[in-house]
Amino acid sequence: MQGEESFQVLAGTEGDSFPLMEVGTCEAEPSEQWDFILVAKYHAEMRLRQAERQKQFLEELKRRGFRVKVREDQRHVFFGIRADNRIFDLYRTLLVEPEDPAPSLEQARPTTVPATTRIRIVNFVLNSKTATGDTFEDLVKDGVFEARFPLHRGEEDLRAKWAQWRNMFQEQPIDAIRDYFGEKVALYFAWLGWYTYMLVPAAVVGLIIFLSGFALFNSSQISKEICGAANDTFMCPIGDSNSYQRLLDTCTFAKITHLFDNEGTVLFAIFMALWATAFLEFWKRRRASVVLHWDLYGWDEDQEEMALELMNCPDYELRPHQHSYLRSTIILVLSLLMICLMIGMAHLLVVYRVLAAAFFGNLAWPFLENQTTKAVVVTTAVVVTGALVHYLTIVIMTKVNKRVALKLCDFEKPRTFSERERKFTIKFFTLQFFAHFSSLIYVAFILGRINGHPGKSTRLAGLWKLEECHLSGCMMDLFVQMAIIMVLKQTLSNCMEYLCPWLAYRWRMLWGCWAGNPELRDWQRNYRLNPVTTFTLFEEFMEMMIQYGFTTIFVAAFPLAPLLALFSNMVEIRLDAIKMVQLQRRLVPRKAKDIGTWLQVLETIGVLAVIANGMVIAFTSEFIPRVIYKYRDSPCQKEPHRKVDCLTGYVNHSLSVFHTKDFQDPKKIQGPENVTVCRYRDYRDEEYNLTAQFWFLLAIRLAFVILFEHVALCIKLIASWFVPDVPQSVKNKVLEEKYKMLREKLRSSSKSTEV
Repeated sequence: MQGEESFQVLAGTEGDSFPLMEVGTCEAEPSEQWDFILVAKYHAEMRLRQAERQKQFLEELKRRGFRVKVREDQRHVFFGIRADNRIFDLYRTLLVEPEDPAPSLEQARPTTVPATTRIRIVNFVLNSKTATGDTFEDLVKDGVFEARFPLHRGEEDLRAKWAQWRNMFQEQPIDAIRDYFGEKVALYFAWLGWYTYMLVPAAVVGLIIFLSGFALFNSSQISKEICGAANDTFMCPIGDSNSYQRLLDTCTFAKITHLFDNEGTVLFAIFMALWATAFLEFWKRRRASVVLHWDLYGWDEDQEEMALELMNCPDYELRPHQHSYLRSTIILVLSLLMICLMIGMAHLLVVYRVLAAAFFGNLAWPFLENQTTKAVVVTTAVVVTGALVHYLTIVIMTKVNKRVALKLCDFEKPRTFSERERKFTIKFFTLQFFAHFSSLIYVAFILGRINGHPGKSTRLAGLWKLEECHLSGCMMDLFVQMAIIMVLKQTLSNCMEYLCPWLAYRWRMLWGCWAGNPELRDWQRNYRLNPVTTFTLFEEFMEMMIQYGFTTIFVAAFPLAPLLALFSNMVEIRLDAIKMVQLQRRLVPRKAKDIGTWLQVLETIGVLAVIANGMVIAFTSEFIPRVIYKYRDSPCQKEPHRKVDCLTGYVNHSLSVFHTKDFQDPKKIQGPENVTVCRYRDYRDEEYNLTAQFWFLLAIRLAFVILFEHVALCIKLIASWFVPDVPQSVKNKVLEEKYKMLREKLRSSSKSTEV
């Protein structure tokens, strides 16, 4: 069943043919010019109904102006599909602007149809419903076909100059990417490259802030007081631990905490708010320049989709915009239920950490006779395993969230594919945001704040104590959680993202049976590459948006986040390039003039970052209590002439006193028998009631959050006003084009009047 079939293009058939096409026989084209390859099983392996539907589909393609070539190997039947050039002439005719000064001249000028345009239009036709009401996806589900894909052709230049690890520090060939993969993919890599470039100053400043803590590693007054604490100063047991811990033993953790919880944290948070605004504003300028260079500045996506629909079916009726308050209400309620589920998953992680703390605490750890060392090991084990469980939860809920978001989009009945994509993006990102950040929100703002106090602790199901912050403060817990999740997610994601398709590709190439015909071998090679879907590029965008969230939202607790993101992105760019060029089937090109809804996602993350970082500084770090003590209760205020560090006495001031006799069962507490009091982080009096100092600090914290957010948001607004979205050169270029068009119309009008 080899060879090539010639046929006639039938014009004028109602609903099946392209208008404006003449009857004739298509001329043979070179084999390398096939637009798409369809793959199916042998007819002998198909049911009669499947074979009949396959024949009907191919015959309908022929009636619509396509040429089909059939080749076989030992396992599959391959169909080469090529559209007649007159289809693309019709496409250009429909998209000619009415204000074009000389449309007839433009149409008469012979032009070569770009490969990306050919593939995009043919893909649209293949996606459309057939005369029997089936789509190609329906035929795949029913076993009529197995796959469809455009061929990789002419990718050698991209492979050499872009899709190689040795090109990691070279500039990306954005125009070449656009010519091969289309504007959508090119804009993704242009944005990713710009994001990576802009991470350099953020990474440098974050590293400086982190390293500046080393300069104060041994000079911090708080660290000095903790490290020089008396041997008889004990901290109360935390969690289900039954042993005291000397304040002196937290010396190392106190010094480490000061690396990222110091005065520079506030400045860095404000800097990152300004950085996020500058990043977006300069990206808008860069996008405008790139799109103008591609001659897509005035391109209209709705007009493009309508033109494709009319090409495919002359009787296509426009679907107007619709809005249903009932549907919107149902979608809102279902979305809120899913968000509650995400928050519930975060609470399950809390339960896990509580149970894990009890489990690890009861284990007989060999070589850990010292109770202090055991407590550190147990805490570390709980944090690390909790982060691992969180990562697995994210992987599972990602699949669930995608299905839910798709169902919600289908229920909403969007008008076009692009509108469906926008709605799906918003829904999926919202669910993913809560899946990724719920546990971090818990650690930052809830952990250790609802536990009661020693002797009267809040218990889960009346049995297990709730988890508490580390003895050195809650910032340590947030830092560790951020570090583990970000390093783990970036490392594992990049490894899995590359190794899985690479191993799958090698396996198919190793066990595949190759034909002797060079053309068929090329089709087989493309078929055995990893398949791509409509979500392939979407998933790359989503991965970067989540990383951007980690980089900005809790950056006050983890100033090394931009540095890790920078290293990850340098790998990500080449990894994605290698995947798309060497390991995956060719992506169907899509036309675009911006990154779409993702820009609104970035702006939303920027606002959330300002709010979250302000709250981290106010409620999670020790910045506010230190400042209040320094300017209200310190020796510098009480004894102005005394030369002393203004934070002297802060540690004692910030620790409340608990009498060990008030424990429910003091004899179960392990430690020296002469311990009569222990200390814990809180502001309570002798009766264990919250002091006026606590409420004063709470008021200052809330005031700081409001002030910080307003200042940061004002800076963002000023920065967005100061940096125009569109460069003046682009505006002037568009203005010149409009001027030339009007002058041309004026000349044409003058000539008509003279005649």
